[in-house]
Amino acid sequence: MKLIKTVDAAGTVLCHDITQIIPGVKKGPVFKKGHIIREEDIPVLLSCGKENLYVWEKREGVLHEDEAAGILKDICIGDSDRFNFSAPSEGKIEIRAAERGLLKIRRDALNRVNSVGEMMIASVHGDFPVNKGDKIAATRIIPLVIEQEKMDKAVRCAGDEPVFSLLPMPHRNIGIVTTGSEVCKGLIKDAFGPVLREKLSEYDTSVTGQIFTGDDIDAIVSAIEEHIGNGSDIVIVSGGMSVDPDDRTPGAIKATGADIVTYGAPILPGAMFLLAYLERNGRTIPVMGLPGCVMYARRTVFDLILPRILAGERLTADDINIYGEGGLCLSCVECTFPHCGFGK
Repeated sequence: MKLIKTVDAAGTVLCHDITQIIPGVKKGPVFKKGHIIREEDIPVLLSCGKENLYVWEKREGVLHEDEAAGILKDICIGDSDRFNFSAPSEGKIEIRAAERGLLKIRRDALNRVNSVGEMMIASVHGDFPVNKGDKIAATRIIPLVIEQEKMDKAVRCAGDEPVFSLLPMPHRNIGIVTTGSEVCKGLIKDAFGPVLREKLSEYDTSVTGQIFTGDDIDAIVSAIEEHIGNGSDIVIVSGGMSVDPDDRTPGAIKATGADIVTYGAPILPGAMFLLAYLERNGRTIPVMGLPGCVMYARRTVFDLILPRILAGERLTADDINIYGEGGLCLSCVECTFPHCGFGK
């Protein structure tokens, strides 16, 4: 930094905050570190008793914090029109979703950039839907200035693709199969259907139908196939996921010829969750077997997996297993899902 006369400071960058004191009215920073001084700022600076200022001295290979924040923004979203971003303010840029979608984060790339040092990118949890206007990330460097070489390293660490992307969540038709002889015979009232319809109403979905099958494997297989034949994009099979000999749902899903991704998940409530994919006429149909907890628990495995299925992701066992960290719902009195540990 260098010391210059305030009257000559237009266009330079402050290296420190400037405090203004008006007795009985105000005491606080009138200009913050990093502010680019304008001609109209000079009388204000002089009124604060600042006839000389320390300003940033532009050097080859050294970037101002606002320039560096712009590079971090490009690392985050590239030229994607699915996001909006603010102008730099004190070296910080905020990034918001320009539309509703499922937020995806290249976590390894994010960690590599944050490990470079003297810079940061902070974000909300990935793999969850965000709405238009939601803040999803913010970037800044820590010092006022930073070496171009270090920013170049951050770009290399991030790789060729943006750290953040937003998957669209198009309209989906959902078929529901409700198993259990006690429901099919009318001995108890169906509790799954209303819960599923309420949860699905949070998204752009239509329930194309609900079929009650009892516990007969052939009937369950037939119901799944009927939903697919009627144009369902996703089939949800509710009830009967335990190891009880009368619970036939997992066997029935397997009997369709579906590829079973996982039967079991490191998530509570919802450990008995099943995910499979069924190929029919050039279409890939996700089939989910839901445990009984979905009927009564506020948030379960279903809330974690559903948005990703709706966005068209083809999940693997590894995608499910990673939920072990953050996969325990504490059943808080006031639910803050998805902004909670369970919402990872």
